[in-house]
Amino acid sequence: MDEREIKAIIEALLFVWGDPLSLNDISKIIEVEEEKVKKILKNMIDEFDFNRRGLKIICLNDNYQLCTRPEHHQWINKLTQEKDIKSLSTAALETLSIIAYKQPITKNEIENIRGVRCDKALDTLQKKGLIEEKGRLERTGRPIIYGTTTEFLRYFGLETLEDLPTLKDFKIEESDIEIKEE
Repeated sequence: MDEREIKAIIEALLFVWGDPLSLNDISKIIEVEEEKVKKILKNMIDEFDFNRRGLKIICLNDNYQLCTRPEHHQWINKLTQEKDIKSLSTAALETLSIIAYKQPITKNEIENIRGVRCDKALDTLQKKGLIEEKGRLERTGRPIIYGTTTEFLRYFGLETLEDLPTLKDFKIEESDIEIKEE
């Protein structure tokens, strides 16, 4: 099988599957070693970008997905007449950022950082598929620990959690810091 045929098969697999497909799965399906498939996928990503095609291939933790380009959203939106999807509330965004940077983390730890309850924010984030339960701690009450999902990476255009900006990248004014009296 030549490289052109492999590319066509990979493109068809990504199109049909819809969700992210792991490098390992692609490799097994087409019976080509992972390193070669990874090189071909990198080449395909570059070709799609260079030719400014309407579709692009994204990589999320060695999982690949075919998706539309964000810059074409306004036209796709006209076609689909997308339902009004609410954006995340400030509380949900605060909760999500704490989870993203501190994961794995318990609800109690999140609430201690935020200073308020976070049940509704956690529920919203789970329903949107941005966070998930990662297990339970082996201590009294066996609290649930939370972490982000692949959907979180996709939602924010990240390949891995290492792509999150460092906290040093944020300029925090003294007036933004709230000191709690104990």
